[in-house]
Amino acid sequence: MPVDDEQPGDPIDILLVEPSPGDTRLFTESFRDGKLANCLHTVSDGESAIDFLHQRGGFADAPRPNLVLLEPNLPATGGRDVLSALKNEPALSDIPVTVLTSSDVGEDIARSHGIEADHYIQKPIEPDEFIAFVQSVEDFWLAIIEEPVADD
Repeated sequence: MPVDDEQPGDPIDILLVEPSPGDTRLFTESFRDGKLANCLHTVSDGESAIDFLHQRGGFADAPRPNLVLLEPNLPATGGRDVLSALKNEPALSDIPVTVLTSSDVGEDIARSHGIEADHYIQKPIEPDEFIAFVQSVEDFWLAIIEEPVADD
């Protein structure tokens, strides 16, 4: 199903929920180095992610993200809580969520902890692998907005 009136090539707002400053820096630099027009917003914990999604507090003027990249292992308010806030709120439930895992068994671990997302992507370990990862995020988004609408 197309999301809002998004068209291929339009910049999108991506919310990155990542507690590691090093990984956040790599994501940010990779988006810039990849010359992607998308806008990457970052928060480092689940509580800030939920506030961003609900546009509360310091995030009152934040855009509604088109995509959430979620590290499930967050301090205090965890990834499962962020997913629950998204999936249980009708206005937010259609935002696709990609869980970032740190190993090839990460999807199984995330699912075993009740973290059901739209997609799972293994985080690259080497900085140059982030460019390929960023491209996969963009390809994922294009697949979403180009998906045909089913007639019910």
